[in-house]
Amino acid sequence: MNIKITGIGSYIPESIEKNEDFHQHEFLNTDGSSIEHPNEIIVDKFKAITGIVERRYADDQLVASDIGFLAAQKAIDDANVNPEEIDDISCAHNFGEVKANTIQSDILPCLASRIKHSLRIKNQKCVAYDILFGCPGWIEGVIQAQAFIKAGLAKRCLVIGSETLSRVVDKHDRDSMIYSDGAGASIIEATEEEGGIIAHESASFTYDEAYYLFFGNSNNKDLCPDTRYIKMHGRKIYEFALTNVAHAMKDCLDKSGIDISEVKKILIHQANEKMDEAIVNRFYRLYKTKAPEGIMPMSIHKLGNSSVATVPTLYDLITSHKLEGHEINKGDVIILASVGAGMHINAIVYKY
Repeated sequence: MNIKITGIGSYIPESIEKNEDFHQHEFLNTDGSSIEHPNEIIVDKFKAITGIVERRYADDQLVASDIGFLAAQKAIDDANVNPEEIDDISCAHNFGEVKANTIQSDILPCLASRIKHSLRIKNQKCVAYDILFGCPGWIEGVIQAQAFIKAGLAKRCLVIGSETLSRVVDKHDRDSMIYSDGAGASIIEATEEEGGIIAHESASFTYDEAYYLFFGNSNNKDLCPDTRYIKMHGRKIYEFALTNVAHAMKDCLDKSGIDISEVKKILIHQANEKMDEAIVNRFYRLYKTKAPEGIMPMSIHKLGNSSVATVPTLYDLITSHKLEGHEINKGDVIILASVGAGMHINAIVYKY
């Protein structure tokens, strides 16, 4: 028995926010003081570091469970399965439902329950629950689905990652330009087909690193001090990810017994182009070799960082031949990897 991704789907919002749209923002330092550089320079420097040119924001009438449902329906259609035969639905996210132009998060009921309701699944034994695991949430959901199937607790699982980060950013913080909205979903099931999940690795670094990403006040000190926004210690995250994600990927690949020369693609969380490049280069240096050209597909340039949605969306774009210059063929070995709030990291070695 092999456990595979038999269906994949994603929802990419239609609304595009270009870098030039930030030229009129009032960016401030963390102490509330003005930044000495004009916004054009701030935005150009941001692009040079992250690679982001534009990002996608969900339409005002849509919330995280809505776009998660749209991605889930595509995954179900792609797998050609009966929704009533899904045993387990998990939805990874960070902030629940945040309606446009509001500040309150809503996770009652959980997003997975809302998505199951939208799918009109009657099967009461199809259990629906959420996963809070930072940006690696979708990958962790896939790992959990595999465990449930191996334990005989499920035969077919729906794993979703959905997020509307644009609604929890501080518009006075330069880091707000990183974040975007989106959703990805997958059907995971046991199959007699060759391939599937070969090895996985997860870890939570909380002793010193737990609050590298956190909820904090706006850089604009005139705004309500009780309203919180997503904040991060960017330099600490970069240094943490560079070492720990590369080692997690190596541990996972070593566990799989597959040689690094057989890896065809690395689908890494689309957090920051320079950081992702550095992680992959460090990973290959651990094997005393260089990263092959084209090993790391990127979607961040046009889609930004949509947290839990980045890896499944990237997988969907490649397998549906919508990412120019990249493809995954039957029998190819790929690595999925992510890092995010917690601080959590994980990786999967997968044979397509």
